[in-house]
Amino acid sequence: MNPTTLPARRHPRGNAALLAALGWLVAFAVLAVLPLLLTADSHKFYIELLSKVMIMAIFALSLQLLIGYTGLVSLGHAAYFAMAAYATAMLAPQSGPGNGWLLLAGALAASAGLALVVGALVLRTRGVYFIMVTLAFAQMVYFVFHDTKVAGGSDGTYIYFRPEFPVPGEYLLTVTDATHFYWLVWMGLVATVALLALVLRSRFGHALVGIRHNEQRMRAAGYATYRYQLGAFVAGGVLAGLAGFLYAIQFGFVNPEIASWHQSGNAMLMVILGGVGSLAGAVLGAFSFVLLAEWFSTLTKHWQLVMGGFIIVAVALLPRGLVSLPAVLRHGRRGKTGRHNGGHGTEASEAGKAGDGNARKTEAA
Repeated sequence: MNPTTLPARRHPRGNAALLAALGWLVAFAVLAVLPLLLTADSHKFYIELLSKVMIMAIFALSLQLLIGYTGLVSLGHAAYFAMAAYATAMLAPQSGPGNGWLLLAGALAASAGLALVVGALVLRTRGVYFIMVTLAFAQMVYFVFHDTKVAGGSDGTYIYFRPEFPVPGEYLLTVTDATHFYWLVWMGLVATVALLALVLRSRFGHALVGIRHNEQRMRAAGYATYRYQLGAFVAGGVLAGLAGFLYAIQFGFVNPEIASWHQSGNAMLMVILGGVGSLAGAVLGAFSFVLLAEWFSTLTKHWQLVMGGFIIVAVALLPRGLVSLPAVLRHGRRGKTGRHNGGHGTEASEAGKAGDGNARKTEAA
């Protein structure tokens, strides 16, 4: 008698990855078609608001790489955002549209250079000292722009012409129209999520999360933890620079306030609100934070107080962030959710298991 062939059972992690990919595809598809539904002139405000939301989502994702996946709590992340924005404004020609690709390259190079210098120094510290030193460097950047005439001082500086992006076929992608700029930002967000997803599934990403869980063990296993952390720090700075570049183009104006600790704090709140250790959490946190801030500001002049209360309640009820809300509703209480998701209930914890596995393989070798 032939043995009975049992149907293959898909691995739970495979199912989760497939569902996550489908979720991203649906979300990006919805964002892509929204401008087609908001065609009236009265809807221009909403297109510009959504562009700002996606820019802040890129900024939050850049910080999520450090906090959620590397365990580096930086309170000076706005410095790289501001450096790229100022580089864009200073490199942009005043007599006509500049080449957007060249401006982007200059902005990313500026933020990468700053992140490399700062990271090489601050990564020699740990804990609260690391947090304070990153804040100190960011404040130095703030006062350089605020107290000198490098780029307009405290008054800031303007970008008079939005750049043009040459594409193959002798075409120019212009972003003077709000809808065209929206799609440019959309492409930036898609590229950021895709890049981070690939990096975090690579050996490099697994090593980062392994370092986050147990740096001493990873070092003992032969990993150059300093180099991995520095690589992540620079990558986070570059992605923050992408957000700063898009921000400068959208508003056509930059001032020192975008380098202040408030900006870094807002990015951290987005990450915490959405969920630490989750790409979806960073995006969800940015959307929630920016849209709620906009809504609360129309209700009362004390909207910051209302926003603060909302964040306190949200974090108290959902300590793993808004991204954990479906699991909480599905399982009825946080205790079950914690047992279901494991230590952190995030993508980072899953990657950490792989990172620890790599470390054990190295130790065995």
